[in-house]
Amino acid sequence: MEKQIIGRGLLAGAIGGLLAFLFARIFAEPVIQRAIDYESGRDEAQETLDKAAGHPMGDMGAEVFTRSVQSNVGIGLGMILFGVAMGGLFAVVYALSVGRAGKVSPRNLALLLAGGFFAALYLVPFLKYPANPPSIGHPDTIGSRTGLYLVMVVLSSLFLFGAVLLGRRLAPRFGSWSASLLAALAFVVAIGIVMLLLPQLGHLSANTAEFGRQATETPQPLRDSSGAIVYPGFPADDLYRFRLYSLAAQAILWLAIGLVFATLTGKLFEPTGGRDAAVASTAKPAA
Repeated sequence: MEKQIIGRGLLAGAIGGLLAFLFARIFAEPVIQRAIDYESGRDEAQETLDKAAGHPMGDMGAEVFTRSVQSNVGIGLGMILFGVAMGGLFAVVYALSVGRAGKVSPRNLALLLAGGFFAALYLVPFLKYPANPPSIGHPDTIGSRTGLYLVMVVLSSLFLFGAVLLGRRLAPRFGSWSASLLAALAFVVAIGIVMLLLPQLGHLSANTAEFGRQATETPQPLRDSSGAIVYPGFPADDLYRFRLYSLAAQAILWLAIGLVFATLTGKLFEPTGGRDAAVASTAKPAA
């Protein structure tokens, strides 16, 4: 049974990753290309300023993979493999939870777990540290940003798991509905405190001359020594679209995992006794 559940989880994850990739390829990829074009233009403007000021010029190196390969094969394979990994993790948690979730049916449990995974692994961390397009964000803070995002993922997962346990503990006393609301409130308060305590991304760039003055990770207008703007800031519309499409792609991934897994796995738990009895009775010869 466990192998069947995990196999269905891997398949559901692959389908979810493929659907998320198709959505991202159609909607997010043009925004990513504009972000890369923006970075290239900004780098050229910065090099012109550095050259005029007599600063040494850096060598970015040759591109290993072409943009076409990155935007099609690279991203597509990456999202499918990510979906497979998430589907396998989802299936393991499902196998541990099924039969211990009270009166929740196997199909509904799959949908609830998919929603929980989406919230804990992406939605809640996204509210504190929303995604930026590739190449947008100060390079000196990549490690710090990644670490803080992982902290949010771990804590939101732990708090969500704790909220589920709290709801089950409170259900006999307050009823299922009130216990669920109290558990949800506890989760919101706990994760809200964490969000207040963790630093903003812009503060990580406080030691950089370019980003520190604006206290933001999103590039602001590039100015020369006189203060005149020589290159505009990153377009707010593209930043909004990228974050919206990133959120939608993750929602598609987890919705597909939940629906496909619920459809495939629900059949494993369907009672067959009544059907077998009916078949046996029709096959029995008349006396």
